[in-house]
Amino acid sequence: MPIHLENVGIAVRDLEATIAFFTDLGLEVVGRDEVSGEWASTAVGLDGNHARIAVLQTPDGQGQLELFEYLHPAAIETEPTLPNEIGMHRVAFSVDDIDASLAIAARHGCHPLRGVATYRDVYKLTYLRGPSGIIVMLAQDLTRS
Repeated sequence: MPIHLENVGIAVRDLEATIAFFTDLGLEVVGRDEVSGEWASTAVGLDGNHARIAVLQTPDGQGQLELFEYLHPAAIETEPTLPNEIGMHRVAFSVDDIDASLAIAARHGCHPLRGVATYRDVYKLTYLRGPSGIIVMLAQDLTRS
């Protein structure tokens, strides 16, 4: 039986700010909706589930993020995820120009956790904390430059 990754879902504090961040990095909004009702409560396992959602897609059409902002029940703030914690870790993107991508991220107040590293002259990469504390990895393939 074939399996296909549909998307990665991320609950966010501010849907519009998170959309702005990811669209500035190059993703495209391919859908928006507000979901609620019995089906939404059943599917997600939350009574009275009501959320605003947006689906963003990479320019190559291969990857999607589903961002959701809970209207009900109220979102629960948590401590920002650390890179070594068990569970949902990060979302990673390959970029053509890491410096240009970091300049875009900086306009949103998002900066590398420590710096930009080079792995074996193959990749320049970094982790940064995006909107709602999302860890985002940006990587530039140096073999294609």
